[in-house]
Amino acid sequence: MLKVRIIPTLLWKNVGLVKGVGFNSWRRVGPVLPAVKVYNSRDVDELILVDITASIEKNLPDIDSIVDFSVECSVPFTVGGGITELSQILALLHAGADKISINSSAYSNPNLIETAAKRFGAQCIVASIDVKKMDDGKYVCLSHSGTLITEKKPIEWAKELADLGAGEILLTSVDRDGTMLGYDLALIEKVASNVDIPVIASGGAGSYQHMVDAIKEAGASAVAAASIFHFTELTPAGAKAALEKAGIPVRKNYLGG
Repeated sequence: MLKVRIIPTLLWKNVGLVKGVGFNSWRRVGPVLPAVKVYNSRDVDELILVDITASIEKNLPDIDSIVDFSVECSVPFTVGGGITELSQILALLHAGADKISINSSAYSNPNLIETAAKRFGAQCIVASIDVKKMDDGKYVCLSHSGTLITEKKPIEWAKELADLGAGEILLTSVDRDGTMLGYDLALIEKVASNVDIPVIASGGAGSYQHMVDAIKEAGASAVAAASIFHFTELTPAGAKAALEKAGIPVRKNYLGG
């Protein structure tokens, strides 16, 4: 097993960070830059920053702000939100992003994933999939920060994105988002077992055990989380220690090894 990554997720809305439940991100967390600085000192492997209003409001990526954030970020930095063109990806990479997360625009223009992966490398392109479980028990993919239901089903869509060249998948359960009740293990297992690229589990982490379960039971390659780090005393370093105790390989340098 490859070493598992612990990845805090920062949801960027207008001038600051927010978090809520079920993609209703109403609760203010604070400014972006101090959060980036804090997480850089808290044993994280990567950071994900997503502008959650960009696709809805059709805003262009804020390149100047990404420059400011990336200067303070010493770990791999994934940026997403409102990305529709190769030129924007290039600008974000020049601004300091290490990876680019693409969600909404992939539904209308799957070719963006393919051309971006060919030009910048698959390791640079993260395909983001937001999933909701409907009343009939079936899963559907949502776009535009969970506001639009698409015709795509998560397993088939994940396979298509992998075939197009995405380097990994950020898989978020809208239903579990912000609840801290645990990841949707069934969803993660269904997707992870059908693709050959890493799946980052997102949505629902409320304890270290939830992270262990997402990896050992569901097959996730990494775990992303927000509320657990924003609103509890649990830490990325503590998560790594818990994962190592459960026999899951983590990056030893953060544990003094």
